[in-house]
Amino acid sequence: MAKAAPDPSAQASGEAASRLIDQRIADLGDWRGVTLARMRSLILAADPQIVEEWKWMGTPVWSRQGIICTGEVYKKAVKLTFAKGASLPDPAHLFNASLDGNTRRAIDIPGAAVVDADAFTALIKAAVALNLQAATK
Repeated sequence: MAKAAPDPSAQASGEAASRLIDQRIADLGDWRGVTLARMRSLILAADPQIVEEWKWMGTPVWSRQGIICTGEVYKKAVKLTFAKGASLPDPAHLFNASLDGNTRRAIDIPGAAVVDADAFTALIKAAVALNLQAATK
């Protein structure tokens, strides 16, 4: 029997969110699932205290003392939107979308494109550090 698709209106955190994200990745069944799984793995490896959430009509969210980034899936790209991306150093120029705003920045990953793991991990760590710094103020 096939599993039901994740409820897009549901919101969850922790283990429940992780299961919903697992299901989303499995349901995609193409390069988008592979890409989302790889990026998720890098996010979670960057900081063991990152919490997975499921919000806003079925969007994976990774947080630690605030949102780090979201993982939206579109037909032609997986988009990782960093909540405070405009405040993050990006020496590898990973940000390639949502560049006009004053707060967010995004990385669009089309097709089978591969994001530099070390540069991405540094970006995640910088986002966590920024959230932690804001939380102590």
